[in-house]
Amino acid sequence: MELRIEGMTCGGCARSVTKAIQGVDPDAKVEPNPATRKVKVETTASAAQVEQALARAGYPVTTT
Repeated sequence: MELRIEGMTCGGCARSVTKAIQGVDPDAKVEPNPATRKVKVETTASAAQVEQALARAGYPVTTT
């Protein structure tokens, strides 16, 4: 899945986003790109679980 996260603007944000997603699925493959504010995720977790984890971390998903 590919998600847009307006609040992800730097490397620190990207690390926080990755940590939040891997908190739901430790084996998730996460490719954040702060320049485009998008993150590609390969996970067995549901989209809802990922979005909830990101929202709790302060990085709500915006619709693309």
